[in-house]
Amino acid sequence: MRIKIFWDPQAPVGLQRPAVRGLSSLLAMPVEMAEHRFFLNGFDPSRNQYDAQKILSRIQLYKRQQGITEPVLLVVSQDLCLPRQDFVFGLARESVGAAVVSIARLENRFYGREDDHADLVGRLVREGAHEIGHLFGLEHCASRECVMHHPATLGELDRKKAFCSACRARLTSAEGIDRI
Repeated sequence: MRIKIFWDPQAPVGLQRPAVRGLSSLLAMPVEMAEHRFFLNGFDPSRNQYDAQKILSRIQLYKRQQGITEPVLLVVSQDLCLPRQDFVFGLARESVGAAVVSIARLENRFYGREDDHADLVGRLVREGAHEIGHLFGLEHCASRECVMHHPATLGELDRKKAFCSACRARLTSAEGIDRI
């Protein structure tokens, strides 16, 4: 089984390949860029954000229509939210086999910092791996350096390094994963 990544047409140039390589390495499983174009729904003009749950529902329909059975990660440039949360870095729905991650709050410029491509790729890889971990049944982890730790801030996301040994073991034992 491979993880398929769909990209928002507005994603920064040069982000795709290093992110795919980083995800494949961190997850220790095949990850490939998908050629499908996916257009977003769920825009809330009062918040100037997209509802992550509505995007996942649309991905579910899209996967069914296209006959896609592999887990899917959609990377978007737009800011994401949930009805009772100001924002989310990403969201996964295990039952659908789909996750979405936004780079909007992963970029330094959102926080008034100097742009750094390496920071953005690293954050995208860690947050993408976090959401993909949920697709394979992993829960949030108490270890602050584990990829499965639930980050509430950019600082918490930057503190994450890799899967802790317990989460790595759960990921490795998940059924249907082809190793690279």
